[in-house]
Amino acid sequence: MTVTFFGHKEIFDEIDGVLEDVLIMLVEKYGADNFFVGNNGKFDYTVLKKLRKLKTKYPIINYAVVPAYLPKREELGIDYKESIFPEGLETVPPKFAIVHRNKWMLKRADTVVVYVKHNIGGAAQFKALAEKAGKRVINLYDI
Repeated sequence: MTVTFFGHKEIFDEIDGVLEDVLIMLVEKYGADNFFVGNNGKFDYTVLKKLRKLKTKYPIINYAVVPAYLPKREELGIDYKESIFPEGLETVPPKFAIVHRNKWMLKRADTVVVYVKHNIGGAAQFKALAEKAGKRVINLYDI
C-alpha cells in the first residue's frame, strides 16, 4: 500500500506523537510499505524525519522525497538516495510544479495523510481531491 502526505507549510500544533502513531498503524494494520513525501515545508520535513525513524523499526518499508523542483543538495537535508523526481516534471513551468508533483503523488497513493487546519491553500485542495478520488484520508489535525 502506498501513502502520501499533504499539509500546510507551517505546523500549528505538536504532531510528532500522532504522526508516529498513524504511521505505525498504517504499516501494521494496513500493510503500508511505500511512502511519498514532498519537500516544501515544516510538515513535509516532520514526516520525513518520522519515516527515517520508522525505517529502522520496519526495514521493509520504502520512502521517497518527491521534490517539485530539481533539488539543491542542502535542501531540507535530503540525500539524493532518498528522492525520486517524476519524469517530465522538469518541463513544467515553476508556477505549476508543486501542483503537478502533488497530482503525481496523489495518483499513486492508496492512503493520504494530511495536516489541514483550514480549508484554503494547496493542502486543503489536495485533501478534497483525495476524498473525491475515494482515497483513505487521515487528517492529523482532527486526531
